[in-house]
Amino acid sequence: MLMKEHGIAVITSIELVDTVRPTDLDRPTPCTGWDLADLLAHMTVQHRGFAAAARGHGADLGNWRVETVVDAVREDPALAYAHAANDVLEAFWAVKDNIPFALPEFGDNAVFPAQIAMGFHFVDYVVHGWDVAAALGVDYQLPAGVLATALPIALAVPGGEVRMLEAVPFGPEIEQVTGAGDFDRVLRHLGRKPEFTNRETSGTTPR
Repeated sequence: MLMKEHGIAVITSIELVDTVRPTDLDRPTPCTGWDLADLLAHMTVQHRGFAAAARGHGADLGNWRVETVVDAVREDPALAYAHAANDVLEAFWAVKDNIPFALPEFGDNAVFPAQIAMGFHFVDYVVHGWDVAAALGVDYQLPAGVLATALPIALAVPGGEVRMLEAVPFGPEIEQVTGAGDFDRVLRHLGRKPEFTNRETSGTTPR
């Protein structure tokens, strides 16, 4: 089930962010224009926003404003991130039926069924975990079952010219490589260069 795989992806990201030191926060990431502090602030506030959406309060834009978490992330990235990530896990586990999630970042009055919204969040944190690991220059591993679950959700994200729009959460897809594994395919479809190191940028949109 998606909830199991989602939990693994988010918990893996918590463990990874727990290794971040204050001196790491200025490192570049695969998201153009964002250092690691920017990325972690984005990830933290997204957890807060999705948790609010799961509880019926997603339309409140205050839950999505990144400036509300910047100072906390700078002060203690591991603590700020873990608090938000655990909160979204708790909120998702309490969701009953396929309730609507208000996700204003997708547009005015944007609402999605719970399972679709949670799928968005799941794929985001499969990829954002890699973003953090790439910025740190460390290995990033997820179980094969998590990647197999993420792949069709990721590949369903529309490609082409729509990726050039400012509001789209992923940059243009990268050409696929024959015989690549599931994770490589996910990363390339969502605009990441699997060969990224913390000394370069990938050209992806910072979302």
